Amino acid sequence: MKEIKAIIQPFMLDQVLGAIRELEGFTGVTVSEVLGWGKSRATNAEETVREGSFAFAKKTKLEIVVADELFETIADIIARAARTSRPGDGKIFITNVSDTVKIRTGERGVAVV
Repeated sequence: MKEIKAIIQPFMLDQVLGAIRELEGFTGVTVSEVLGWGKSRATNAEETVREGSFAFAKKTKLEIVVADELFETIADIIARAARTSRPGDGKIFITNVSDTVKIRTGERGVAVV
């Protein structure tokens, strides 16, 4: 299993979810509103939030756990759907997931996803 964490522009969320929603084998997503900065330190961000002396760009984070055979397809779909070709489009991080546990039943493994 793989976990895909994608940090995208908030206004691209509908486009990204629309692009991956119908993919066979795609089972779900967790979406969070987050703050952060990259190399530009949020200097060209469309929306910023100030916390003390720091400015953070508003971003949206998607977290998706999928079977190994799907992660490349989903990462490619996200990258294409989220791309504006401007700085701040975001990043995609892919990590291995060693196990998953369904809390309600105790079931484990890829079937839980």
